[in-house]
Amino acid sequence: MTTPFVLSDALMDEIAELHPIQATFSGVPGHDHRWDDLSPAGVSRASERVRHWRARVAELPPQSERWGKLAVAVMVDWLEGELESFEHRDHFTDLNSIASTFQGLRLVFDSMDTETLAGWENIAARLEGLEGALEGYRASLAAGLAAGEVVAARQVRACVAQGRVHQGDTSYFSGLARAFAESGLGPSTDGAELCARIEAGAARARAAYGAFADWLETTYLPHAPHEDGVGRPRYLREMRRWLGSTPDPEETYAWGWTEVLRISQRLAELGKRIAPGKSIPDLIEHVRSDATLAAPDRESLLRIMRERQASALMQLDRAHFDVPACIRQIDVKLAPAGGPLGAYYTPPSEDFSRAGTVWYSLEGDGPFPLYDQISTAYHEGFPGHHLQCGLQVSFTANLCRLHRIAYGYSGFAEGWALYVERLMGELGYYERPEYELGMLVNELLRACRVVFDIGAHLGLRIPNDAPFHPGEAWTFDLGVEMMHTLGGLTPEHAASEVTRYLGWPAQAISYKVGERAMLALRDEHRAQGGELKDFHAKVLACGNVGLDLLRAQVFA
Repeated sequence: MTTPFVLSDALMDEIAELHPIQATFSGVPGHDHRWDDLSPAGVSRASERVRHWRARVAELPPQSERWGKLAVAVMVDWLEGELESFEHRDHFTDLNSIASTFQGLRLVFDSMDTETLAGWENIAARLEGLEGALEGYRASLAAGLAAGEVVAARQVRACVAQGRVHQGDTSYFSGLARAFAESGLGPSTDGAELCARIEAGAARARAAYGAFADWLETTYLPHAPHEDGVGRPRYLREMRRWLGSTPDPEETYAWGWTEVLRISQRLAELGKRIAPGKSIPDLIEHVRSDATLAAPDRESLLRIMRERQASALMQLDRAHFDVPACIRQIDVKLAPAGGPLGAYYTPPSEDFSRAGTVWYSLEGDGPFPLYDQISTAYHEGFPGHHLQCGLQVSFTANLCRLHRIAYGYSGFAEGWALYVERLMGELGYYERPEYELGMLVNELLRACRVVFDIGAHLGLRIPNDAPFHPGEAWTFDLGVEMMHTLGGLTPEHAASEVTRYLGWPAQAISYKVGERAMLALRDEHRAQGGELKDFHAKVLACGNVGLDLLRAQVFA
């Protein structure tokens, strides 16, 4: 009899076959030389296979054991989410500044093997096929354009700018042949031929991105609407997509404002210890400009972040978390140029041959303020995303393969990571008040995201009693001002972030809404006499699930 786990293995094999990009990100071997068929015909074939798999899962007998039930629930949820995306024709509008296929086609190279000749051969093959992948992708966007389904102009302009970076001399692609030559893998005839393939493929990739940017700018952009908000029906669907839940948006918007006020008050109290008499914007500028709280250059920042990761893992293992050997390695690297500013994480491969990695996309060459980077290190690395994602990959006995490597919700992942920022403060890991201030600034930024994201997309006005432009309607410029003055971002970073929120509806609220769910569960666990370490183990043991399912899994 087929079990949910056997079926999940087979489903994951087909997902990897249909979506080689996803396979590489997930660390599933055997597909790193290939691309997805991103054309309308390819999307149609993928949708047919999803319907086939949904029928197969429906044929499974009822499950009596906890993990079997969870495996079925995960497969059903993932498949129905895919079907909903096909039904809403999301592939026709798959373009935004941060997390669309446009970025994925470049970012996937960051997860590829550069330690072996076979890995570089896959890179060469991918470079040679990138033009075709972009052509299929453009065909889907063109079909959307013909049907009048076009993304907002702001997102198009952001992608054009990114395309110009990928096309230019500072492109990630322009350094690949040099990176291969410096790897020491190519001092042979075969190596010389491979180096030539990489160099030629990189030139074609740059040209392909340039041609795509040209098409976006000259053909697509003139038809793009200037309205950024997506409206209530789409926003509710996106809430479900990112949270695994659909909380009332108006209640969440009002709660977000209470969080803005609460955190602002806490910041003001802390500011009296650091720089008495300064407003929050002046306080942030004071610590940002403190040379004793800055890394002088990029390498220094990476070194400091690596030291933080290693120290936290050593001290918290066994005391608050049980960390298996397979996730004790974590890399910290610079992200290639051309993407949005900030830090992000990529999980380990399925077999842990590729370590989890924290990437830093930086502006300029330094100095880099550290006041807000300490809590970010815990959020992106250990015990945030790296612990949560790494454990999920390792739970081979209880979680089905789809769940371990290709399933999950931002509300869980970002909620856990933001909860960890607060937890590290509770455990005393912000040894300077400026680092605690940085944590609070980051939390205030996440609260600002809630009110801006919901308000801008649903057309809600700023409340009359709000501490920021009361009674006004949200605009892009107001969002940038809020993220700069309250969220602590530079104006350039704030503009990048607001563009992200407008192109990625409801994802930005997942941090605070997810943290809200985590804290409520912790309160309930403690009320029942539970220990903190046990709470962490229970949350992480169930793997990444939607917020509606989380409570039942924690108290299963």
